[in-house]
Amino acid sequence: MSINRPIDTTTSTGKLIFQIFGALSEFERNLVRERTMAGLTAARDRGRIGGRPSSLTAAKKRQANKMRGDGVSMREIAEVLNVARSTLYRNL
Repeated sequence: MSINRPIDTTTSTGKLIFQIFGALSEFERNLVRERTMAGLTAARDRGRIGGRPSSLTAAKKRQANKMRGDGVSMREIAEVLNVARSTLYRNL
């Protein structure tokens, strides 16, 4: 069989080959998923969290809360701390 030859799915043999290819690809996909999940679990066990680091550090959060308590607008706080307003609203 050649990779360039089409699979004739009107015959029993063609249907079988097509189903075998489908089963093999599903099996391979499941293996990739299992390996990925195992890798993520191992990384978490080593203390790795993953994802993008937060742009709003604990010190910036304290400063933002103090500024907010002083009546400073969210736009001004965002400019001073160099973060997006949405980041402030999500964290305050």
